[in-house]
Amino acid sequence: MTRLARSYDYVVVGGGTGGAVVAARLATESDAAVLLIEAGPDDAGIADIAAPARWASLLGGAYDWNYAYAPSPHVDGRSIPIPRGRVLGGSSSINAMLWYRGHPADYDRWAEAGCSGWSFAEVLPFFKKAEDWEGGADAWRGAGGPMRISRSPDPHPVARAMLEGSAELGLPVIDDPNGASNEGAALSNLNVSDGKRWSVVDGYLRPASGRKNLTILTGSAALRLGFAGGRCVSVTHLLGDEVVETEARQSVVLALGAFDTPRLLMLSGIGEPAALRALGIAVRAALPGVGQNLQDHPLLMGMNFAAAAPLGPVRDNGGGAMINWKSRPDLGQPDLHAFVVQGRHAGPEVAEDYDLSGHLFALSPGLMHSKSRGYLRLLGDEPQSPLEIQPNYLAEPEDLAALIASMDFIMDLAETAPFRALGARPAAPDRRLDEAGKARFVRRSLATFFHPSGTCAMGTGPEAVVDPRLRVHGIEGLAIADASVIPTIPTCNTQAPVVMIAERAAQFLLEEAA
Repeated sequence: MTRLARSYDYVVVGGGTGGAVVAARLATESDAAVLLIEAGPDDAGIADIAAPARWASLLGGAYDWNYAYAPSPHVDGRSIPIPRGRVLGGSSSINAMLWYRGHPADYDRWAEAGCSGWSFAEVLPFFKKAEDWEGGADAWRGAGGPMRISRSPDPHPVARAMLEGSAELGLPVIDDPNGASNEGAALSNLNVSDGKRWSVVDGYLRPASGRKNLTILTGSAALRLGFAGGRCVSVTHLLGDEVVETEARQSVVLALGAFDTPRLLMLSGIGEPAALRALGIAVRAALPGVGQNLQDHPLLMGMNFAAAAPLGPVRDNGGGAMINWKSRPDLGQPDLHAFVVQGRHAGPEVAEDYDLSGHLFALSPGLMHSKSRGYLRLLGDEPQSPLEIQPNYLAEPEDLAALIASMDFIMDLAETAPFRALGARPAAPDRRLDEAGKARFVRRSLATFFHPSGTCAMGTGPEAVVDPRLRVHGIEGLAIADASVIPTIPTCNTQAPVVMIAERAAQFLLEEAA
């Protein structure tokens, strides 16, 4: 068992995407003593984590927290699973390995909303600092950073068809969706190196793990935060079967993700006062925004097609190409996104409605500019108490309209010459639907891109939980470095934005200690 000191300069809670980056940067760029606490096991030696094509087998298994969104009438009363990594590396160890930062306007909106210092021009250096892009460094991309990023050396036939079919429809085929524009079709940017997953553990933690000033503790669940006056000074957590309290001389950094960071805050008395008192939790800081502003990207799972013949073994991450486009021509940036799936992509409801036999592949669209907002609610005063997690998918009519429009585009794409060459025919849905049919399909097939965020939003208003330097309002010595601080979800997969946020968090902490 790991021998712990009584105190460290920094205690980082959560060894996922944000926590791994912060802990590694603090340890390698200073002499500070850093403790990283992770509730899940080490990721070393787990074959399904290392193999890119097998990532979907991890969902719902031993390395997943197995959360689910609460039922809603907007999605036919269904409960939607929302995977979260329960292993060192967090969701970067079980996700689809996609690396996107979205559109520059995403971050300019953060700055315009009061998050000073977070415009695209100001965050771009931190994206670049993290990257080791196969194409080399330029004005948009970084090289030599911790996160290796590559494209498929031999794209799957369906991935090639997406690029060629998009060109036939008049959309751009772009070399790099993390370049000057992300509108159009492109080969996927993947965190894959030499045919294996390249997670934040590979990029950040393993290179730093030999340092004497970094202690990595797995299998240790955080229970509560400790305070002295208005300062956070400790974390109570498990060490085997023992409950221990470890002190932080400089700062506690929370990086448990969009669900468990607000959970730990609320258990520790930081949140909406009436809700805390109703659970018998003494109020430490009145921050009504804790657990509010939940955002995620809704996904249709999926639009399935049958090919005339087998398309070969699964390659890369089971996808390999993506496309961004606009649901309406008057929009300033793309709001829709789709990717290919080298096989069936359907939930049980869709499988009940359609014949899913044959040589299937999917073109799965989703909405990257969802207007709907949800919440997270703590249902008890113990660390193991359940959460009610409600994203409110489709609560805003605009979201349903955009997803209906996405179905028309995907049907058009599947009718282009490259897909006709594969013998593609619609399977689920098995034909073009009328407006009512498309709305029903959206509600029955809606799932998640696995991008929960926003539940401890950054800002300066009454609902903000952290300030633009990621410090929790009203509490000294407490910062957050994960997707919960995102004020408005960017139009992309969230791994790259969280790495960027964590890079900035580490810099802020080092500046404050200097």
